[in-house]
Amino acid sequence: MRRHFILILLLPLLSCHREGEGNGNDNANALLMEETSALERADEYPDTVEIRYAKGLRVSYESDGIHVLVSDPDPRARHTSPEEFVVSKPARRFVCTTALQLGNFEVLGLESRIVGINSLKSLFSPAIKEQIQKGQTVRIGREGVFDTEAVIASKPDYILVSASKHGGFDVLRQCGIPLIPHHGYKETDPLGQAEWIKLIGILTGETRRANAVFADIERKYLRLKEEVAQRTDTNDMPSVASGRQIREGWYAVGGRSYMANIFRDAGARYVMADNTASGGVTLDFEAAYAKSAEAQFWQTDGKYSGEYTLKALAQEDPRYATMAAYKSGKVLFCNLTETPYRELAPVQPHLLLADFVKAFHPELLPDYNPYYYKLIK
Repeated sequence: MRRHFILILLLPLLSCHREGEGNGNDNANALLMEETSALERADEYPDTVEIRYAKGLRVSYESDGIHVLVSDPDPRARHTSPEEFVVSKPARRFVCTTALQLGNFEVLGLESRIVGINSLKSLFSPAIKEQIQKGQTVRIGREGVFDTEAVIASKPDYILVSASKHGGFDVLRQCGIPLIPHHGYKETDPLGQAEWIKLIGILTGETRRANAVFADIERKYLRLKEEVAQRTDTNDMPSVASGRQIREGWYAVGGRSYMANIFRDAGARYVMADNTASGGVTLDFEAAYAKSAEAQFWQTDGKYSGEYTLKALAQEDPRYATMAAYKSGKVLFCNLTETPYRELAPVQPHLLLADFVKAFHPELLPDYNPYYYKLIK
């Protein structure tokens, strides 16, 4: 059943700049080396948004405001129902309950709008750290143990919540503050996931910023994807495996997942491409090893204090050292302790794509230095 709440937002004027416009002569390597911020060009972009990639967002402009329909992008989702609201006035104060929501504000330069965040184990944003230190942003606890007094005291206009969290939000509803579902992380299209920044643009009245930033992401992602497709032989793409043993099983990304699509766009053949899961999957070690042992590359991530090495990987399980990617030194690792992956990677898919292209097809990006995923030694 749909819930309706009325937000008030002034409808902006239409500009004529088209999203995704850029210099058609720039190759991906040059685009990724750009030093200017997309925010500097925000005034060139329209203040109405169009949704083209995100499956969970629908936007229409009506006489009473901006109508936004938010739904879970996963067609198999059973715990959520579509929610529609009308926006007619900008909001200035938000509570974020996930790192990804926080990252949406960061890339738009709107950290000052965040007055509350959950107690994230790892927080990377320098601006938010400073705001916490000054008391401008408060920690509101975690799911199930939210500090409602802190929430109410922060006087948010809205609280952004996640579809994956099925408990703890009822107490927030009792605070009388509208809850806005943010399902961006459920999108399997990399550009679809990044496009949720347009929701933040609508809620904050900063749609020009959102359009400018997304157009920059889109331009760089599509240019790099196009160059990979033009310069790689589909019959001779390198193979890539995913994940490793996590407690009771080998955790890998599904064959229809966000990361699997990144692999494809980066010009690699995922060894589990025939899997139909859109999220993560857990296999027993033997089954995962059978699929992954001969892969030319291996993607994995985790938290590690210091520099993660091939030796450290083999110490987790000596069988890892028998894998082809390990032997050839082609293991790509993202250290979640050292990089803002959970905050920013979902809204920087062009950088995530570039990390893998740099590994799979380094000749395409001679000047690029990987940001999230790096080959370990």
